[in-house]
Amino acid sequence: MARLVKSSAPLFVFLVLYTLLVSGVSGNGGGMVGGRAKVSDVKTNKEIQELGRFSVKEFNNHRSTYGKGGEVGELMLSEVVEAQTQVVSGVKYYLKIEATTQSEEKLMFDSVLVVKPWLRSKELLAFEPSIGLRV
Repeated sequence: MARLVKSSAPLFVFLVLYTLLVSGVSGNGGGMVGGRAKVSDVKTNKEIQELGRFSVKEFNNHRSTYGKGGEVGELMLSEVVEAQTQVVSGVKYYLKIEATTQSEEKLMFDSVLVVKPWLRSKELLAFEPSIGLRV
């Protein structure tokens, strides 16, 4: 009997750890591991607003590579209005950005970027007009 208890202990530990992993228990409020998490304090979050500025600056520097987004000309950030994060190899940010054109028209854009703090790198992956283009 003692042999049975001793040999089943590793199996029990494995099952408990597996159950925790599958159920998505994590430090982000119980969300799914690797899933997107909404940023609640977007308008007052300095890091998110800075990432919005970075996105617009990169877009302005490389407008021709962003398809239809490049047709609007140079932009100026108004503010980031929504944000989500996702832990990947770094942190992936999904931003909804309000920007102003040179003719002072306000437009909405969706931006995706990846930040890898240990490499001190930020990379803009996408910058496109939102479905609801006009504000």
